[in-house]
Amino acid sequence: MIRRLIIKLTHWEYWPFWLLYLPVFLYYGWLAIKHRSFFFFTASNPSIKFGGMFGERKSDIFKLIPQEYYPNTAQVTKGDIERAAFSAERIGFPLIAKPDIGERGMWVEKINDQKKLQEYVESCPVDFLLQEMVSYPIELGVFYVKKQGHEGKVTSIVRKEFLQVEGDGKQTIWELVNEIDRAQLTANLNSDFLRKNGDQIPGEGEKILIEPIGNHCRGTKFLNDNDQIDDGLNDAFNSLADQIPDFYFGRFDLRCKSYEDLKGLKNFKILELNGAGAEPGHIYQPGYPLWKAYRDIFWHLAVLSDISAQNRKKGHSYWSFRQGFSMWKSHRRYNRLLTNS
Repeated sequence: MIRRLIIKLTHWEYWPFWLLYLPVFLYYGWLAIKHRSFFFFTASNPSIKFGGMFGERKSDIFKLIPQEYYPNTAQVTKGDIERAAFSAERIGFPLIAKPDIGERGMWVEKINDQKKLQEYVESCPVDFLLQEMVSYPIELGVFYVKKQGHEGKVTSIVRKEFLQVEGDGKQTIWELVNEIDRAQLTANLNSDFLRKNGDQIPGEGEKILIEPIGNHCRGTKFLNDNDQIDDGLNDAFNSLADQIPDFYFGRFDLRCKSYEDLKGLKNFKILELNGAGAEPGHIYQPGYPLWKAYRDIFWHLAVLSDISAQNRKKGHSYWSFRQGFSMWKSHRRYNRLLTNS
């Protein structure tokens, strides 16, 4: 307990969301006053519900993306085991199951067989997606913005390093995991994998993947890859974004074979596309100064503000306070359903 507390206090990336984002809420309040709308962001991506701040269906967003750019994906209604089994057979194991509306890695699981799939269907409290497991080695979060009258550009790249341990021929997997600060705060220490394999002793230099889901709250290390941004990457994402109707601000979560292939828009798959609610993930690089993180968040919020205002002038209205507040309440109820099930 003491170790966990010290880690949390000395690494701001593990602070509670409400505490970390307190200055951001204040800046957001100023932007809301400036726009005379608390929900100005809803005009940022007109083709995505609520601008993509929260509550949008992933299945609806995939309909906007050319099919060759995302994995084989099936939508399944809550509890529909027949549809799930049929879809899994068509897609093939292993696969990823995730809520159609979801965030921060809740209820995202790797499914290896029909038994595990049945358990997921019987327990998942909401509609969900089954998605092909993409095998490309590099997972990235690429943030893209495009203002009216300007070329779009990539503004942030986070590379995800999944939680793993390296054996020394002496310690068990459990002992190796316990040495990792990140695992103490974010890993699922009661996972099926650790229960079944935790007492094994990996050979010296042998790497063992602990968590296959690339989410910060699941133990993934976020690394700043902004030095990879260049004209070639900007051109590629301009070409990609131009194929997505009315998309101007957000983050592509994807897997690719290499940066060079990504610049040619080949050998990659979009796992998710996040809109106004996306963060520039590079800020969570361990050791990244907090003041720089705030600087980067504020800059992206200012761009979100500008894009929303430009789209409003083009005829895309902001949601009213009544509409937005109703959406917020509905999303709160939905998240309670996810967390309490």
